[in-house]
Amino acid sequence: MKLLLDTHLLLWVAGSPEKLSSKALKLIDNPGNELYFSAASFWEIAIKCKLDRPDFQVNASVLRRGLLDNGYIELPVVSEHTIFLDNLPLLHKDPFDRLLVAQAISEGFTLLTTDGLIVQYPAAVKKV
Repeated sequence: MKLLLDTHLLLWVAGSPEKLSSKALKLIDNPGNELYFSAASFWEIAIKCKLDRPDFQVNASVLRRGLLDNGYIELPVVSEHTIFLDNLPLLHKDPFDRLLVAQAISEGFTLLTTDGLIVQYPAAVKKV
């Protein structure tokens, strides 16, 4: 299964694995799953880090290198992804989360999240 991790899960995988649920760990540790991270997550990290959000205080370069070194695959943001935003109901106002949903739909991936609002979208989303 191709799994796209939302931004908080990426931060927890890299810096606070104790925050991951057993369900998340099982999916992430399964060698049969391909793990992806979105370039949009790094855009979110850069913005929220500058806004002094304590949960986003991370060196993005180190995080990205660590993810790549551990077999994660980077998913760029392309215009095809943004086209799917038009079809999404406005259930969630966070533009980064909406873009992750659109990417998951466009690519046929399953989005892993801890956000209860995101699971309401008509997409393959798993709350972990």
